[in-house]
Amino acid sequence: MIKKVYTPKDFISVGPYSPAVEVGNLVYFSGQIPLNPATGKLVEGDISAQAEQCFKNLLNVLSVADLTTDNVVKATVFLTNMNDFALVNEVYSKFFNSPYPARSAIGVASLPLGAQIEIEVIAGK
Repeated sequence: MIKKVYTPKDFISVGPYSPAVEVGNLVYFSGQIPLNPATGKLVEGDISAQAEQCFKNLLNVLSVADLTTDNVVKATVFLTNMNDFALVNEVYSKFFNSPYPARSAIGVASLPLGAQIEIEVIAGK
């Protein structure tokens, strides 16, 4: 049973979904693409800039659920170019501390609005 849906004030949705839902002691967060919440547009720049914005968006939703990246138990990273994996790891390591959450990285053909990256997480309460 879904207990709560977490929605930040400045959350921008590009489809019919909740930013996060709580089930039991876990909170499932929808994937975040690099949308600037102030403009509703993708941030400009390379994969590092896009990854950074994804994490800022995730931090925003995590904070509404009174969580931090320390609560994240699983992350899934979707990339349109797997050659960007090393650059994404550099940004990723700025937001997570050891012991790191479990993670998958998946190469995909495309992402919403032409994003190069999307990141989703599951966190424990």
